[in-house]
Amino acid sequence: MPLYKTLTVNDHAKVLIWKIEESFEQLSNGISLTKGSQQRVASMKSDLHQRGFLSVRHLLQEVGYSDNDLLYDGYGKPHLKDGKFISITHSFTFSGIIISDKHPVGIDIEMQRDKIVKIAHKFTPIEEYKSIANHDALVSKLTIVWGAKESLYKIYGKKKLHFLEHMYVEDFSFDTNETTGKILYEGETSEYGIQFLEMEGFTCVYAY
Repeated sequence: MPLYKTLTVNDHAKVLIWKIEESFEQLSNGISLTKGSQQRVASMKSDLHQRGFLSVRHLLQEVGYSDNDLLYDGYGKPHLKDGKFISITHSFTFSGIIISDKHPVGIDIEMQRDKIVKIAHKFTPIEEYKSIANHDALVSKLTIVWGAKESLYKIYGKKKLHFLEHMYVEDFSFDTNETTGKILYEGETSEYGIQFLEMEGFTCVYAY
């Protein structure tokens, strides 16, 4: 079973990452899905999405939960029945979850792709990155910023947040693997710790 990585965020939160190498049939073994989840998987047109969905259920099992313990609210945000906080991500051949006993959390995994440079102006002030001459470093940095804002968006859990207007990610060094992020919305500011790692052409970012 390719549980790729387990990370301790702090005393209350942990991250689990799965590398999706199995077939749909292999991932189906030992997994019990609710009727709603069965219908959801059946409606997915992509085999990769189906396998991503099942791999997340294996990650849940790793921390003692089943598909039945997971609920989604009207905004599509996942919740655990016991009141702990969870966030879920899936991108191509990786999936991940972050679980916290005490505080809302968010996680995002993204494939590092050149197109992030073309869309960067939609989610971050691109002039802040003009000093980065190395293209690969620019792709890496922008992917981290996007992942950080996705993670913050998942924490907030509602549809009205704008990446450019309502979220800010403090500049960071690749060496530290961490930064801070802020949500500024309706006159309130909330601040979160952000950590990131790169793996096999993908970037994982999580906020807490």
